[in-house]
Amino acid sequence: MTEKNRSDIHQTNNHPNTLPPGFEAGKADTFRYHSQEAKQNSPAVNFGGRRKTSASMGQSVEKPKDTAHTLRRLLQYLGREKLLLLLLLGAVILVTLTALAAPALQGDGIDLILSGDWHLLGDLLVRLLAVYLVNTLCTLCQTYVSAHLSQRIVRRMRHHLFEKIDCLSIPYLDTHSSGDIMSRMTNDVENISTSISQSLGSLFSGVLTIVGTVAIMFHYCFQLTLITMVTVVITILATRLMSAAMRKVYRKRSQVLGQLNGYSEEMITGYRSIVAYNKQEDVIREFNRASDELTKVSIRAEILGGSMGPMMNCISNVGFVIVSAFGGYFALKGIITVGVISAFIIYAKQFSRPLNEIAQLYGSLQTALAGAERIFELLEQPDEDNSGTLPLEQVRGEITFRNVSFSYVPGSPVLRDFSLTVQPGQKIALVGATGSGKTTVVNLLMRFYTPDSGEILIDGTNIQDIRRDDLRRNTAIVLQDTVLFTDTVENNIRYANPEATRELVELAAQTSNSARFIRHLPQKYQTVLIQAGAHLSQGQRQLLTIARAVLADPRILILDEATSSVDTRTEKNIQDAMIRLMQNRTSLIIAHRLSTIQDADKIVVMEKGQVVEIGSHEELLRKKGSYYTLYMTQFAGEQT
Repeated sequence: MTEKNRSDIHQTNNHPNTLPPGFEAGKADTFRYHSQEAKQNSPAVNFGGRRKTSASMGQSVEKPKDTAHTLRRLLQYLGREKLLLLLLLGAVILVTLTALAAPALQGDGIDLILSGDWHLLGDLLVRLLAVYLVNTLCTLCQTYVSAHLSQRIVRRMRHHLFEKIDCLSIPYLDTHSSGDIMSRMTNDVENISTSISQSLGSLFSGVLTIVGTVAIMFHYCFQLTLITMVTVVITILATRLMSAAMRKVYRKRSQVLGQLNGYSEEMITGYRSIVAYNKQEDVIREFNRASDELTKVSIRAEILGGSMGPMMNCISNVGFVIVSAFGGYFALKGIITVGVISAFIIYAKQFSRPLNEIAQLYGSLQTALAGAERIFELLEQPDEDNSGTLPLEQVRGEITFRNVSFSYVPGSPVLRDFSLTVQPGQKIALVGATGSGKTTVVNLLMRFYTPDSGEILIDGTNIQDIRRDDLRRNTAIVLQDTVLFTDTVENNIRYANPEATRELVELAAQTSNSARFIRHLPQKYQTVLIQAGAHLSQGQRQLLTIARAVLADPRILILDEATSSVDTRTEKNIQDAMIRLMQNRTSLIIAHRLSTIQDADKIVVMEKGQVVEIGSHEELLRKKGSYYTLYMTQFAGEQT
C-alpha cells in the first residue's frame, strides 16, 4: 500500500483521540494471521464521539435499538429451558396466590375481632400461618430456579459467542477491538445473567399480582378501585417520559465500556513499547480521559435508573392517602366494612409494589437489553467464508495468481492485476517496500480475504472451490510475530498436529534446531510456557514455531519475515532450520533482509501491488532495476 493510500485511510479514520501510529491491536488477535495492510486500515479506538466505521460495526449511540428483535432472540434462549420456566412459573403463581390471600384473611380477622367471633379466629390464624409458610417456601424455590435458569442460559450464550468468535472472518477481527469483543462475552453476558436471576421472577410475579389484585379490589369495591387506578395512569406516564432518555444512555454506557476494555487490553499487551518510548503519562492521561467519560455516562445512567424507584414510591404514597381517605368515607356510608378497608389498603399498596419493582428494575433491564443487542449483533455477523467442496488431495504445490486485484478499502487498491506462477517445489521470495502488497498476497492465498477480481489456483483448481480446511491443512505459516500458548513446549509444537507422537515432536524439534535449548529447560518438553513464552528469547520462540510447521508437514510453506527480529547467529540457526523445512515444498518467503533470499529460485519485486521485476538474485542485480536499488541500499549504503 502506498504512502498516499495510507494517508487517505488515516484521514478516513481521523479522530482527535486516536492512538499514536505504531500501536497495534492486542496480541490476543495474533492467533489469526492478520495482514499489515489490514491493520493499517483498522479503525482506531475512539472515545470522543462516534466511531466512523463500516456498516458491519455496531450501531451508533444515537440510533435507537431494536428492542423487539432483541427480545425475540432472548425468548429463543428462554424457550430452550421449558422445564425450568415451568417450575419458575409454578413457584411464582403460588407466591402470588398466597400474597393475594393474606390481606383477605387479615381483613376477615379484623371483622371477626370486631364482631366477637373468637372461636372462628383461631382457625383463621392457622390458615394465615399456613399461607405465610407456603409463601416463604415458594419464594425460596423461585430464587433457586431463577439462579439455575440464568446460569444455564448464559452458559449457552457464552458457548455460542465463543463458537462465533472462532468462526468470525478475518476482516471483522481486523476492524474490531479485541477488548470490545471480550467485553461482550464478559460484561454484557453478566448483565443478562443478573437480569434473568433477579428480574424474570419479579416480572412474572408483578404481572400476576397486578391482575389478581385488581380482580379482588373490584370484588370488594369497584368505586374505590377506580379511584386507585388514577395512580396507575400517573405511573405509566412517568415511566414513558423517562424511558426514552434511559434507553439512549444505557446503550452508550455499554459501548463506552467496551471501548475502554479494548484500550486497556491494548495498553497492557503493548506495555513494553509504552515503557520503551516513555509514553506512560500519555497512556495514563488517555485512559483517565476515557474512564472519565465512562464515569460521566455511568453517573447519568445510575441517576436516571435510580430515580425511577423514588418517583414510583412518591406516586404510591399519594395513592395510599387517596385510598385511606375514600375508604374511610365509604365505611361511614356502610358500603364496606372496617376489615375490607384494612385489606383494601394492603391491596392498594400491594398493587403499587410490583409497579415500583418493575420501575426499579427498568435500569437493569435496559442494561441487559443493551448488552443483549451487542451480543446478538456479534452472533449475527457472517462467518468466515467456508464455500468450496472440492477436496485437496495429493497436492503438487503449483500456485497461480491470475490477474488478481484487491483492496481493503474501496477505492484504495492494494493489489492491481497481480499475476504470478509458482511451480511445485519452487522457493519464491517476495520483496518490496512496506505496503507494496506482499502480505496481502499471502492473505489471499490463505483465503483470509477474497479477491475483488481475478483468481488464485492451486494445482489448477480455484481456491474458492477447494474446501477451506483442506487448503489450510496443506499450508503452514511461520510469522515474524511468534504465537505460542500457555502450555507445555511439547503441546505448543504439537499444536499443528494433535495426533503426533512424542517421537515425531522430538524429530520436529531436532529439524528446527530447537532441541538444543529445549534440553536445557527445567522440565524439557514438559516445561510450561508462561505469557506466550516471555522467558524465552525471540529466536527460541521462532524456532518453536518452525518446529510446529515441520510437524504440520505442509505442501505449501509461507515464511513472513521469520528472521527479521533476531541476531545474526540466531538468524543462521533459523535459516538452517528453514532450509531443511523448505525441502521438497513450495515456499513463499516474504523478506526485507535480502541476504536471506539470495538462493531463492525466483525473486519477485513488488511495487504498488504489481510485479515490477522477477528473476534470480544474479539476474536482477545485472538488470540494475528496483531489486538492485533495494540491494545496494541495504549492502552498499547508497541513497535512493
